[in-house]
Amino acid sequence: MENLTTRGRVTRLGATVLSLVLLVVGTFWGSDDDFPFGPFRMYSTSNPPNAPAPDTRVEGVNSSGTVIDLDQNATGIRRAEIEGQQGRYAADPTLLTEVADAYAERHPDAPELVEVRIVIRWHGIRAGRPTGQHTDQTVVRWQAPR
Repeated sequence: MENLTTRGRVTRLGATVLSLVLLVVGTFWGSDDDFPFGPFRMYSTSNPPNAPAPDTRVEGVNSSGTVIDLDQNATGIRRAEIEGQQGRYAADPTLLTEVADAYAERHPDAPELVEVRIVIRWHGIRAGRPTGQHTDQTVVRWQAPR
């Protein structure tokens, strides 16, 4: 077995100290985007026991009026990507044309989408248990120019 050189020990110690400093700083002042050096709040917090639970989805309406679920299978775009960019879509709904284009690319024979929307289904929760009731809220909507 070989011994580490002084330079090797100093390098490892420096990397360890740097990692610990980043971890501590990220824990107190970081966000989920700083993971693994920031807190991963997605799993460290919970909603109040009577607060509704959100379920975000993307849906489209084709030229014949049929509502289509624009999930990952339909577009190749994961729901998490949509949720993560929801603020951008709200600021500029024309960005939803990317979703319509992705759907058209995967379904070239399908009727064209004339509307794409991001909808949040708020599931009712009482005492931490689902009530079976829900309400839908359209938070972003793009309509094709006519």
